[in-house]
Amino acid sequence: MSGPRCPARAPALEEGGGGEARQCCAARFAAAAVKQLPRQRRCRPRAGMSGPGGSRALELLRSLPKVSLANLRPSPGSKKKEKRRGRGRYGGRKCGRGHKGERQRGNRPRLGFEGGQTPFYLAIPKYGFNEGHSFRRQYQPLSLQKLQYLIDLGRVDPTQPIDLTQLTNARGVTVQPLKRDYGVQLVEEGADIFSAKVNIEVQRASELAIATIEKNGGVITTSFYDPRSLEILIKPVLFFLRGQPIPKRMLPPEDLVRYYTDANNRGYLADPSKVEEARLELAKKYGYSLPDITKDELFKMLSTRKDPRQIFFGLAPGWIVNMADKKILKPTDERLLKYYSS
Repeated sequence: MSGPRCPARAPALEEGGGGEARQCCAARFAAAAVKQLPRQRRCRPRAGMSGPGGSRALELLRSLPKVSLANLRPSPGSKKKEKRRGRGRYGGRKCGRGHKGERQRGNRPRLGFEGGQTPFYLAIPKYGFNEGHSFRRQYQPLSLQKLQYLIDLGRVDPTQPIDLTQLTNARGVTVQPLKRDYGVQLVEEGADIFSAKVNIEVQRASELAIATIEKNGGVITTSFYDPRSLEILIKPVLFFLRGQPIPKRMLPPEDLVRYYTDANNRGYLADPSKVEEARLELAKKYGYSLPDITKDELFKMLSTRKDPRQIFFGLAPGWIVNMADKKILKPTDERLLKYYSS
């Protein structure tokens, strides 16, 4: 079957010039084939791989082998080369294990073994120095110097009663009830520079710290908080958002009753008349005159006290603080009033 004849070939065949016609057709077919060939796509770098660094990274990826188990190696320096024993001229006599005995022939003895004699941990009797250490109450220290620093910065307002809520909000102390923290202990560090007049409530206080507070015309009280009340006191906003009534504060356990009923410790369960006598005795002991707070302009603030069952200043047990409406809801049922007042 013959195809269409080339128009340039017909006269050439008639004239006898077949060579030139063949060259013409071959050139045309070659040009058509070049037009039909697909263009080779050039590898263009991505937007993030542009520049000399990107092209260098692409070239490096092309030359690197594929990751497999055969070419994985530990990081340099992560493995220490083990010392081979018993090899070489001077490494085969004792192999670094010393002379004869248990330490050369086998593994090391167990911890505490002393060759058969009664070991130290059995020969010496036990003493209860750390008995019950996981159940002991902890009190975070707060120095007078730190308290004066917080007052000078304006984090603590000395014209208002100070308790754990103000101290934790001022980032003065960190109390964690889940770690057996039961409050704050006021220590006497910085007693020579403390000059503020405050009404402060802590859980424990040293004698010199009490004297320093009262010398400046202030008042100090030591009070006990159970873990639940302590958690509410240091995080009041989270408790108010729950919409629960403020619970009663629990009384101190039996081993702490003596401390919080002692007037010398300014306990919140002590007799007020005995507290006044203890204030005078402490002033005589340290040689300062006790200021008369009844004539002070801040007497109302200095005389503010909490009820033994009360957690917050100005908020009684059983009240509900509505954060959304900014209102305080008080119980009216006689049974609830009797329960929260007992």
